[in-house]
Amino acid sequence: MTFSWFTTARPIVALAPMAGVTDASYRQLIKRIAPEVVVYTEFLSTDALAFGGKKTMKMLAFDPTIERPFIVQVFGHKPEHFLEAAKIIEQLGADGIDINMGCPAAKVVSSCHGAALIQKPDLAAELVAATVKSVSIPVSVKTRLGWDSATTLIPFCKKLEEAGAAAFAIHGRRFCDKFTGKADWTQIYELKKNVGVPVIGNGDITSAADAVEKIGNLDGVMVGRGTFGNPWIMRKVCDALRERSGERLAVSDQQPDVQMTFAQKIPFILEHCELAVRIKGEQRGMLEMRRHLSSYVKGFEGASDMRQKLVRVEKFAEAKAILCS
Repeated sequence: MTFSWFTTARPIVALAPMAGVTDASYRQLIKRIAPEVVVYTEFLSTDALAFGGKKTMKMLAFDPTIERPFIVQVFGHKPEHFLEAAKIIEQLGADGIDINMGCPAAKVVSSCHGAALIQKPDLAAELVAATVKSVSIPVSVKTRLGWDSATTLIPFCKKLEEAGAAAFAIHGRRFCDKFTGKADWTQIYELKKNVGVPVIGNGDITSAADAVEKIGNLDGVMVGRGTFGNPWIMRKVCDALRERSGERLAVSDQQPDVQMTFAQKIPFILEHCELAVRIKGEQRGMLEMRRHLSSYVKGFEGASDMRQKLVRVEKFAEAKAILCS
């Protein structure tokens, strides 16, 4: 069935695209915990895709039996490269393309990518139009409230909607805020009143209660850093929002309202390691798992010592021996 932001089940719960985090192993773990979550790739360079960069092409790999709907996030500033990259993404079977117009990293912005496009609305609209023109799958945009003011959000997004954007995910901070201070969702709610496409809110969701409190008139929520060391939050967010919308949960769907013990988490952590090794090989897979292992291991006696050991592991067997000791 063809994916559409307009017809996908509400409320939408999405895993935010995060560089160095939302690779195939993490996406598949999240889908194992909460199958209804919409997952995105790490952001990928349209320049690299247009020129067939091997490393970037490998990052497009996904498991269609688990990861759908599967959204590929891209960044760049050249319309001709967006056009070529979009064709490649569609041919590989992705369900949608998302354009990053919100990353505040200095290296990204200095290249006129990410949040820099907030200051170039005409170019931003041209990128959307070029992508929409070249594919039949939906094209969405993830951005921020603005550069140094949230007053530009609505006109910016309306311009992108006119260019063909099918949905928006808005992080509740301006570029100048980076990731400091508290996310402000007020203008995101106003945006929803002013556009005819789905709007998803993002920023500071660290619990199911946060999601219920913040969703307001929006079509869904997106969770990013709140999943670090706690991918199980996605199951709780999905269930809490379903209950809020009046959908009764089956007994089998209901999650116990208690904190998981570390012992209960170990099978999931090992599964994450196994996925990483299967997809990327043991050397690279376990190297990249170190940051996840560090975030998983916390909040219990002996966690610090275990964490110190896990951030040096090179083989899956080592991690398993430490976790199960």
